[in-house]
Amino acid sequence: MICAIGQDSHRLIEGTQKPLLLGGVKIEKASYHCQANSDGDVIFHALTNAVSGITCRNILGEIADEMCQRGIIDSGAYLDIALEDLRQKGMKLTHVSFTVECKRPRLSGYIDQIRQSVARRIHGFSPENVGITATSGEGLTAFGRGEGISVFCIVTAARKE
Repeated sequence: MICAIGQDSHRLIEGTQKPLLLGGVKIEKASYHCQANSDGDVIFHALTNAVSGITCRNILGEIADEMCQRGIIDSGAYLDIALEDLRQKGMKLTHVSFTVECKRPRLSGYIDQIRQSVARRIHGFSPENVGITATSGEGLTAFGRGEGISVFCIVTAARKE
């Protein structure tokens, strides 16, 4: 078994020029979105970074930037590349866990949807192996004050049998 951690954060911007996506789920009624060149899906970004911690090839940064320039802004596409790198190494994810810090949106009504969406994106993965916790951090950080969203993700992977 191998574990790795990934993190990402984005500032929240007022206006609805693009939807607020978290783990591939559109957060309805949000009057704000994550500032990013991509769709700003901070959960998929943290997961991509965690998988990159195992494969040792960073996807977010130069690779994702080039994809954005070609009009590919779907954060799931970046995650797909990281997961393919993992498969090429003969490994598969066995568990993923996220901690999300934000004041807004309130995630309690979305956690099951996000777990299912993340599992679908990993292909053949069970939502039972996707953990998500959310906190406002008692407003001690910019994320807890509603200025952005921060996500930490830890992944566990094993060799394919």
